[in-house]
Amino acid sequence: MKPFAYLRARSAEEAVRESAARPGAVFLGGGTNLVDLMKLGVASPELLIDITRLPLDHVADTPDGGLRIGATVRNSDLAAHPAVRTRYPALSRALLAGAGGQLRNTATTGGNLLQRTRCPYFQDASKPCNKREPGSGCPARDSTLRDLAVLGHSAHCVATHPSDLAVALCALDATVHLSGPDGDRAVPVTGFHRLPGDTPDRDTGIRPGELITEVVLGPPPGGAASLYRKARDRAAFAFALASVAAVLSVRDGRIEHAALAFGGLAHRPWRAHTAENLLRGAPATAGTFARAVDAELAAARPLRGNAFKVTLAHNLAVDALTELAAAR
Repeated sequence: MKPFAYLRARSAEEAVRESAARPGAVFLGGGTNLVDLMKLGVASPELLIDITRLPLDHVADTPDGGLRIGATVRNSDLAAHPAVRTRYPALSRALLAGAGGQLRNTATTGGNLLQRTRCPYFQDASKPCNKREPGSGCPARDSTLRDLAVLGHSAHCVATHPSDLAVALCALDATVHLSGPDGDRAVPVTGFHRLPGDTPDRDTGIRPGELITEVVLGPPPGGAASLYRKARDRAAFAFALASVAAVLSVRDGRIEHAALAFGGLAHRPWRAHTAENLLRGAPATAGTFARAVDAELAAARPLRGNAFKVTLAHNLAVDALTELAAAR
């Protein structure tokens, strides 16, 4: 057991101040990922700053018809919230696709966004891993693991981001609000997570001492419907081999609005901008959906043992878009 200090923050300002003063400090919310990493010897924080008593557990409407979601809102509460179920069904379905009921009762919105990869080389402290120890190597590249990245990976890291919530928020154009030593700022969730490049140890663009305070969703596009699909090895307690969050609005047989994000394929949730550009204004047909998704996935670079993920992601996305188009 490695000793660590513990502080129950009385305010967001105190949490940020103490975190900025102690480089080895980590915020503690639900702890569903952090505690596991501490047990594995992957994470060794010097100070745990408990933020669970802060007033960050709100879900509230915004004046323009959007939604504000506090960082400590539990996943199960958010999935069941009437505003989420009716206005952002993709978000509710993504949350319910994650883990099991007991973990969803503990896991938080902010912590879900910050969870680390489940790559077995990262989680095994006896193995080299550039994400854990920059410059030590990436043995996963030469493995036959099925759940590695096919998009956006680098010579330094081929791990995938595990969050279901983040994929839905990406398709819904959410914004992450942060409080830090230099003040408050807002970051589009599409730019919050990073591709590995040559610094795979940095999962996000979050700055030292910054605390996620809330996530804000804009009003749903007029006439749009959304859903989330996930393919995995088991029906529960399994991370996505591939997943998709889709938002679609159709008028007179043509696509007015389209947003598409993939999970399980890259180091971050993958927003499908190429596909979206091809979909807007096009006929809402299965052929249109297939061509657009093919164009997006043309950039895929499968590794040994995971080329099937490209086909899997294609089928998930086309089926999701077809279902949404039929429902309008």
